[in-house]
Amino acid sequence: MIKEDKQLIKRIKELKKKRNAVILAHNYQLPEVQDIADFRGDSLELSRIAAKTEAQVIVFCGVHFMAETAKVLSPEKLVIMPDASASCPMADMINADDLRKLKAKYPQAVSIGYVNTSAEVKAELDYCCTSSNAVAVVNALKDKKEIIFIPDKYLAEYVSKQTGRKLITWNAFCPTHVKILPEDVLREKRFHAHAKVMVHPECLSSVAALADAVISTGQMSKLAKESTAREFIVGTETGLVYRLKADNPGKEFYAASERAVCPNMKRTTQEKVLWALEELKEEVRISADIRRKAKLAIDRMLEIV
Repeated sequence: MIKEDKQLIKRIKELKKKRNAVILAHNYQLPEVQDIADFRGDSLELSRIAAKTEAQVIVFCGVHFMAETAKVLSPEKLVIMPDASASCPMADMINADDLRKLKAKYPQAVSIGYVNTSAEVKAELDYCCTSSNAVAVVNALKDKKEIIFIPDKYLAEYVSKQTGRKLITWNAFCPTHVKILPEDVLREKRFHAHAKVMVHPECLSSVAALADAVISTGQMSKLAKESTAREFIVGTETGLVYRLKADNPGKEFYAASERAVCPNMKRTTQEKVLWALEELKEEVRISADIRRKAKLAIDRMLEIV
């Protein structure tokens, strides 16, 4: 590491202490950002961890809906984003008005929404879910005849297959995960015949069909540690490979596709984290009404799982 980087990291640590801040980095962040984070993980996991800390400031290195979720769970804390323009294309594919219209079309349906949505969308939901617990949430609603599941159609397809339930879906998807193709997985399997294949449920169903495990990034981290396998093909955004290698130095990890890069997740840099701590910007704000309603959907999910 060059001297300038060491000085930068030293300044970040000083400011973090001065501001009583905690730095969160999603698994898809740049390695340099993961290296300075206090916690790395999935979006909801990070928000729940931050809510339990004594920190007064949360620096969320991720995309906008994630920082909003942190604010929902920690309204008394200052939540800032090093790059407020980092958004999630899938989350942007549905807004609160879209969901209201869908609910009006199916008035008897219960609505479940992926955590990868804005706070305003969450405020319209009956339940939230994550990629790791979506199946459990749907299974818990056996008495409901109709279920709206938004926004990711590929996660919805996976959940439908696992639960046997026909879901009312929305035409949204993750542009990064759909770049991973079946031929990518098959190619890596030819190169690494003994590797376990783990892919994210946001992937195409044809990709999920080739996997040994269809799981969230947090579950991938857990499987990598606990499995006796020494090699893994990783079907998600390439940033996770860095964390997996760092946490499991005796094992090998191969990205299913080097094209699976989320440009918005890579917008945050160490310099931007420093600037955020210096200026306490950009602050994430949510109205009290939206926060209360969004938290209710999250709380209902947590009651189930």
